[in-house]
Amino acid sequence: MRALQTTTLLAAAIGAALMAGLFCAFAYAVMPGLSRTDDRAFVRAMQQINRAVINGWFLVPFLLPLPLLVLATVLAARGHSPGALPWVIAALALYLAAFMVTGTRNVPLNDALDKVPADAGPDGLRAARAAFEEGWARWNTVRAVLHTASLGTLLWAVHLHGSQHGS
Repeated sequence: MRALQTTTLLAAAIGAALMAGLFCAFAYAVMPGLSRTDDRAFVRAMQQINRAVINGWFLVPFLLPLPLLVLATVLAARGHSPGALPWVIAALALYLAAFMVTGTRNVPLNDALDKVPADAGPDGLRAARAAFEEGWARWNTVRAVLHTASLGTLLWAVHLHGSQHGS
C-alpha cells in the first residue's frame, strides 16, 4: 500500500503542477499578450483557445487529480502516511475549490464568448470582450493560485510520506 500511496501522491502532484502552470501562464503571458490586441483578434483568439483546450492533454491532468486525491486521503486515513493526511486533505480542498472556480466562473464566460458570431460587428465584439476579459482574467488568477497552493500542499505531503519510512 505504501507504493500505491506514493504513486497516488506523485500523480496528483503532477496533475496539479500541470494545471498550476497552465493557468499561471495565462495569467502572466497569454492574457496580457491578448490584451494588446483589438477586439476582433481578442475574441477570435479566446474562442479558438477555449475550443482547442478541450482535449485529453488538458482533461486528464485536470480531472485525474480529484479521484487520486480522494484515494490518497483514504490511504492516509488508513495509516499510510498519517502525518501527511492533513496536507492531503488541504490539497484536495484547494483542488476542489479551483475546479469549482473553473466550472462556475471561467467556463460560463467561455461559453458566452463562444456564442459571439464570426460576423459580429465592432460594437458586438467590444461588448463581448468587455463582458469576458476582466472577469475571466480575475478568476483565472484565483484558480492559478488555488492550483499552486494545492501543488505546494501535495509536495509537502509527498515529503512527509517519504520521511515516514515505517508507516
